[in-house]
Amino acid sequence: MIAVVAPGGGFVGPVKRSITIAGHATSISLEPQFWAALEGEAAARSLPLSALVAAIDAVRIAADDPPNLASAIRVWLFAAARG
Repeated sequence: MIAVVAPGGGFVGPVKRSITIAGHATSISLEPQFWAALEGEAAARSLPLSALVAAIDAVRIAADDPPNLASAIRVWLFAAARG
């Protein structure tokens, strides 16, 4: 059996937050680790969180088969972390 350890803070379910994108409020549910990573990426780019989410959303909508916004954010963060 493979030894697996729970992440620091344990496993925590998604937290819903409301963000305004293009003048419209939308709710996004992400795990706290993803919220923290998203906030860190926004700060690193000197952007408000809503601006970064709007940019990710614009790229998501242009995809052939767009995923939901929360999934797009998670995948974008994973890709950003991998360099």
